[in-house]
Amino acid sequence: MTTSTTLGIQTVLHPVTDLVAAKATYTALLGVEPTTDSPYYVGYEAGGQQIGLVPAAAAQGMTSPVAHWHVQDIKAKIDEVTAAGATVKDEPRDVGGGRLVATVTDPDGNVLGLIQDR
Repeated sequence: MTTSTTLGIQTVLHPVTDLVAAKATYTALLGVEPTTDSPYYVGYEAGGQQIGLVPAAAAQGMTSPVAHWHVQDIKAKIDEVTAAGATVKDEPRDVGGGRLVATVTDPDGNVLGLIQDR
């Protein structure tokens, strides 16, 4: 039994190598313009989710899309999932505005993202 729940998957980050081409594709797919458009991140709000394009993802070790579960207490959730067999890949870090982001891997090596907004 866990002691904290998630707020669901609300963010999915996609590694891209050609940001201009990816932006055109995702804009067409989602039918909306980006809400964040910078050389290091392009983000969309679509269907209640944040869809992000990350051009420097390979340098960060991201080789495939990562779904991010939003949680109220990132430290507590990391403790819970590691006690259940997950391994910390990236410790929580502030990515701006008080948003904490971390990743863990499940026993099969799948990367699971965690986000805590303050």
